[in-house]
Amino acid sequence: MEHFNTAPPDEARRTLLTCLHSTRWAHRLTAHRPYPDLPALLAAADEAAYDLGPADLTEALAAERLPVLPAQTYAAATMALSAAAAAYEARFGHTFVICVDGVAPAETLDRVLAAIRSRLANDPEDERVATADELRRLARQRLGELLRGAAPNPSAAPPRGAVDPRGPAPGARQKAPSRQPPAADPSVHV
Repeated sequence: MEHFNTAPPDEARRTLLTCLHSTRWAHRLTAHRPYPDLPALLAAADEAAYDLGPADLTEALAAERLPVLPAQTYAAATMALSAAAAAYEARFGHTFVICVDGVAPAETLDRVLAAIRSRLANDPEDERVATADELRRLARQRLGELLRGAAPNPSAAPPRGAVDPRGPAPGARQKAPSRQPPAADPSVHV
């Protein structure tokens, strides 16, 4: 927490963008430093996320991706998720986002598929509200994990193209950011 509070503004913003890719959100949280503790920062992050406008949500959604599925996920299940995600994106014009914090890895696929199918019935305004809430929850989870120094939860993978301010894990291969969704492979993101 102390490092975040005292880091140069550009570094703090880059750190925040790994949690939610919204320039406005990151700027607002950086501008209000220092925070007395993590709960105060998380409360401010929630408040800033509630204030995101349509352009801010579009910016954040452009960097999002589906949660990581367990490696043992069957190819047919992965294809079902890919099809549901494609239908969602065709209907609403952006990637489906959901925070599956606290969901057992074996239940992730079922939870994500059920949520996509349920939310496909939303009208665009209701879905915008649901999406904004899921982005807020994802940002809160990522920020908490980042500042606690915990290993990231694979269900809350950072936004596509985000760079972890702690650097790559030892031996990790760097991958260039892609604007295209990853290939349908049961061991990677869908």
